[in-house]
Amino acid sequence: MSIGQIMKRSIKSDAVAGWIKDQIVRGKWAIGTKIPSQRVLAEELSVNRSTVVAALEQLKAAGIIEGVMGKGTIVASNTWSLLAALPAEDKVQSLPADTGIIDLSKGELAEDVFPENYLNDVLSRLSGKIHSLGYEDRGGYEPLREAIAGYMTRQGTKVAPSSILIVSGAMQGFGLIASGLLERGSSVLLEEPSYLYSIRTFQSLGMSLKGIEMDDEGVKLDSLQNTWTSGQKGALYTIPCFHNPTGILMSETRRKEILSFCSTNRLPVIEDDIYRDLWLDEPPPPSLKSMDETGNVLYIGSLSKTLSPGLRIGWIAGSDSVIERLADLKMQADYGTSSLSQRVAAEWLGEGLYEHHLEYVRKELKKRRQSASESLQRHLSDVAQWTMPNGGFFVWLRLNQPISLRELYTEALNEGILFHPGSIYTEGTSRAIRLSYGYARPDQFEEGIKRMKKWIVALSK
Repeated sequence: MSIGQIMKRSIKSDAVAGWIKDQIVRGKWAIGTKIPSQRVLAEELSVNRSTVVAALEQLKAAGIIEGVMGKGTIVASNTWSLLAALPAEDKVQSLPADTGIIDLSKGELAEDVFPENYLNDVLSRLSGKIHSLGYEDRGGYEPLREAIAGYMTRQGTKVAPSSILIVSGAMQGFGLIASGLLERGSSVLLEEPSYLYSIRTFQSLGMSLKGIEMDDEGVKLDSLQNTWTSGQKGALYTIPCFHNPTGILMSETRRKEILSFCSTNRLPVIEDDIYRDLWLDEPPPPSLKSMDETGNVLYIGSLSKTLSPGLRIGWIAGSDSVIERLADLKMQADYGTSSLSQRVAAEWLGEGLYEHHLEYVRKELKKRRQSASESLQRHLSDVAQWTMPNGGFFVWLRLNQPISLRELYTEALNEGILFHPGSIYTEGTSRAIRLSYGYARPDQFEEGIKRMKKWIVALSK
């Protein structure tokens, strides 16, 4: 059986496991209840018996059901094991690198985009300099905060080291802001579509997401004005540089309009700027934070997209009082980000190596963008529309015909292709998919969309 066939069966077995879980959640099957036989379940759900067997094995491994001699398969748990089981909602696959799947979904750069031995060179510089690794200052390793402040200032966003908090990646930054600054019941306004819809950081704390329309310049001011009510609790979350998933770059004019509206209406802003350094044609407009005169913008940066996701180095820049509050929360959570990772990052940023590194990365990423553009034009120009981004590595592909993204996703997996359906980035419906040209090799990208083409055409009929 091929990898694709295995993945296709896995998706079906997940659906069966989710259906069984739902029966337990709704109280239809209590603890001790004997569940229907494999044959009955297969007939009722219109799947192969082997699919049912795979689903039951998943639930047994999770401790939700168990086989009892003389009784058959019964419900064993409806508490923690059930909560930790497979989610009922749609999910995308996360696969190890050696599956043979062509991965067009990855939100990171491939190793061959980076200079050879780039990390070893920096690690060798640290040899002999580290004598102990204890807890750092609450805000993070001071030389790293100084290096980040210097780098941001050189990029046009003047900030002091005391206004920076080192976090374990941007994800931790979101969590700290959600739990430490926003109230339950708040509304987080964001571009629609948006990466933030694919995680549940804010919703899990009792907050709602409200989508704002976009155009080719970014968030539309009139949509923001119509959505935000004065006195409402909440914040605006935005990815102005090479937006995830659309790749849109917010214009300087639009940035000024949005910032002015938010300042006037006391709407706090979370600026997620982790793709800024991956510009390919020309540097992006000034950050919202650089134009912020009232402390209304919290800025999130990261090295995960440009240097190494494994370092888990990100930062929040804001007013000193806010940073102090978030630093207290972080100390309660983990006593600080890895000291070794912080020292590696400080070596990169403090010695000017990072700018040189980015020149190489941009050159390689630009080659991949050109190759991806040619491949898309060859194979998908008659079935989809897209705009190649000026930076980052995502292409937002809008299909001309409404088709089932679930079916396309399944069939693509059966062909050995993995992508992200647009439905995970919105609360509404979508006929778009997100492709990444930063991870798969150019020849893999070409082969991947070539195989996808036949299913897009078939499902459009």
